[in-house]
Amino acid sequence: MSKPILFTALFLLLFVPGLHADQDFEQDAIQTSEGELKITFIGHGTLMFEFKGMVIHIDPVGRYADYSTLPKADLVLITHHHGDHLDIDVLNMICTEETDVILTEICREQFDKGTIMENGDETEVKGIPIKAVPAYNIKHLRDGSTPYHIKGEGNGYVLELGDKKVYIAGDTENIPEMKSLENIDIAFLPMNIPYTMTPEMAADAAKSFMPKILYPYHYGDTDPQKLVDLLKDVNEIEVRIRDLR
Repeated sequence: MSKPILFTALFLLLFVPGLHADQDFEQDAIQTSEGELKITFIGHGTLMFEFKGMVIHIDPVGRYADYSTLPKADLVLITHHHGDHLDIDVLNMICTEETDVILTEICREQFDKGTIMENGDETEVKGIPIKAVPAYNIKHLRDGSTPYHIKGEGNGYVLELGDKKVYIAGDTENIPEMKSLENIDIAFLPMNIPYTMTPEMAADAAKSFMPKILYPYHYGDTDPQKLVDLLKDVNEIEVRIRDLR
């Protein structure tokens, strides 16, 4: 039997008018043991989760949405300091005195609020367990010498939302540390050259920890169908394509 790509019992695709004056965002709803996890696919590496009445913004950047039309954040996760992931103006717009911000040391130097997490750190925020995992390049180098993303400077995050573990990889390649990830239900893996992964690297990464649902994101001009094709015989992984260029 062919693997379902567009619809499963856990999946609901919606379009959300009114979130942005010029754009409707795709949205999935996934059931957890503690209610619905709603995922809004804003663009590139920018996401929004809604869970148990909380709003979680991930790498919110103004070039992908008008954040004046989006809800304030209860929690913000920033993977690293590049401009397509860290937007200080947006953070000032969506954060309140009650917002928890998780970010890297370099990001904290630019946005003078929040809690620094280093690779391997674990914490719990508003009842949500969070682990920071490495995110870096091994093969793809800037000017042939410096990785586009240096080990230790950026994070991926694993969130436990009810009985679902969600992995947001940040900007990374298929690094060895991914093999230690366990029981990942939903994964977001970046896939654009030269900054992150080729489709082949993303397929290798997915096979190393076997998420149940895989979203390629941050994929630029890369054709995400290539990842679908590479994983077509891996029935344990459902690849879902959303507009996350």
